[in-house]
Amino acid sequence: MLAKKYRPWLRVFLHLLCAAPAVWISHQIWLWLNFEPHILTANPIEYITDFTGKWTIRFLLITLSITPLVKLTKWRLLIYRRLLGLYAFLYGLMHFLNYMVLDYFFDWTLIIEDVVERKAITFGMLAFACLLILALTSFKFAVKKLGKRWQKLHRLIYLLTILAVTHNYMMVKADVLIPTIHAIILAILLSYRLYVYVKKNKTSNKKRIA
Repeated sequence: MLAKKYRPWLRVFLHLLCAAPAVWISHQIWLWLNFEPHILTANPIEYITDFTGKWTIRFLLITLSITPLVKLTKWRLLIYRRLLGLYAFLYGLMHFLNYMVLDYFFDWTLIIEDVVERKAITFGMLAFACLLILALTSFKFAVKKLGKRWQKLHRLIYLLTILAVTHNYMMVKADVLIPTIHAIILAILLSYRLYVYVKKNKTSNKKRIA
């Protein structure tokens, strides 16, 4: 357990670590748009979409893993959960803007048609809608305003992550290894949550009977 005086430095380090992929991909995009050498492959838009999508899911999974880690290790990690969740939103927003701007350039007719006709895109849009709701209600003002409803609302993260992982799997055309790994990690995290929920209910029932 870290002393309180080290926590601000840890938070700064965590920000730098979490922001690093966003800074790197932004630099590569700048190089691409300025016709300079980059590593975004022959299809930059597809590369950016894949990159930002993967990091969105990674941060969602990391955010979901905080509570189990706290219960198993007793580490004081809950204070960083909101930070990690907001980084999931950052990468999700980059993923969304890449689709809207670089992929379709705000062609609403094509976008609506794509969302309606392709289930993978439908799941992706639903996931982003959930992510946007959680991001907008993650601040102290919203927590106070919503009260007990805030915790119920933020259970949307389970649905959100399921939608995001499903979207990612459906979008991959050939190599499904990484989406499969994401799905397995999510299944483990959800199984743990279900185990804790069932155990808690059994304990409560026993106390009532006693």
